[in-house]
Amino acid sequence: MDRSPKRRRFPRWLIALAAILGLMLLAVAVYNLPPVEERLAWRISELRARIKYAISPPEEAVFTPDATLAAVVQATLSALAPSTSATPDAPTPTPAATATPTLVPTPLPASALLSGVRHEYEKWNNCGPATMSMALSYWGWEGDQSPIAAFVKPNPRDKNVMPYELEAFVESETDLEMVVRYGGTLDLAKRFLAAGYPFMVEKGYDFPGADKGWMGHYQLLVGYDDEQQRFTAYDSYTGGPNLPVSYKQLEENWRAFNYTFLIPYPADQEEEVMVLLGDYADEQASLQIAAQKASDEIYSLTGRDQLFAWFNRGTSLYQLQDYGGAAAAYDEYFRLYPALDPELRPWRMLWYQTGPYFAYFFTGRLAEVMNLATVTLVAANEPALEESWYWRARARADTGDATGAVDDLRTSLAWHPGFSPSLSLLQTLGVTP
Repeated sequence: MDRSPKRRRFPRWLIALAAILGLMLLAVAVYNLPPVEERLAWRISELRARIKYAISPPEEAVFTPDATLAAVVQATLSALAPSTSATPDAPTPTPAATATPTLVPTPLPASALLSGVRHEYEKWNNCGPATMSMALSYWGWEGDQSPIAAFVKPNPRDKNVMPYELEAFVESETDLEMVVRYGGTLDLAKRFLAAGYPFMVEKGYDFPGADKGWMGHYQLLVGYDDEQQRFTAYDSYTGGPNLPVSYKQLEENWRAFNYTFLIPYPADQEEEVMVLLGDYADEQASLQIAAQKASDEIYSLTGRDQLFAWFNRGTSLYQLQDYGGAAAAYDEYFRLYPALDPELRPWRMLWYQTGPYFAYFFTGRLAEVMNLATVTLVAANEPALEESWYWRARARADTGDATGAVDDLRTSLAWHPGFSPSLSLLQTLGVTP
């Protein structure tokens, strides 16, 4: 008689379940390998966006400023109405102590084209780092977008990189300097290109596909041709190197970002850069130029272009610390927004430009800060927007909701580890990050 112990047999369904779980764990481990995640993350994001946007179209999410303040806002706006011969003037802050170099106008050549830029296609959510990498390559920088991305967006799923974040990378991690200015013009871009400086712009772009709609984008200009009325650009997303961009197209897309431009340059060429900048050499002066430009466009444009002009006026005024004027301009932007064709609505605007948070916060409109942040976060396919979490936290803290503020700040830091404003506010609230 065989008395050896019988092997315990597991049910087939349990074996199958264990196999499925094992395969799932293996798939997760493989996905988390950087080369694999790099290739697949954008596809998963696109699928997520397709599902979410089909259920809840983001362009239909509308923020409405507090109706109680509408009368006050309209009274403020009436002061901005143009006379029969003039447009509203931008505010004049205290003049900066540093004198602005005076540009002596010189005729520009009819065309210019720079060589020596290394083209680079962007990885997921990486147009800022990729475009900056291309700009730096002109000056002999041998890196690529990877170290820039690691510096400015530790979480690859972070939706956006701000110009000041790229500036911080250049000035702390390379031997180059950089200027960021606003209110740029086509002639200014040509002036720098003719002098041998690549000219990086932040602009809008209408993307096709599942994740369709208006988005922010960076592009590097490397040449121009007056006869053909176009620039030559290096684009990290579409078109590759030597992409023709008409003067009209650039101006229309550039308007969405207050004509922001970024110029990295060798430190020993700073004097030449300041002379080329002319009136833009002083940052405050460039903001005044941008504010006046927006004011002019408010009364000369219609539709989405006019919408952008109102937003640009708000952006320039908040940076000039005229928070009341900025809030009034943003109110008009949000008033006009629902009347725009849903297909044209720039519903991602707060991903890239956070001026309304500043304006509403510093005019005491805390409920609107929280409301706007919530609308922005909910509309995103995933809320990888550290700035919106931060501003909602800041408003919550000022209304006495410390617990909610801490929760939002920790979420902000999950999306952007080391985000200094969130770290600072946590410390102010007496909480260890």
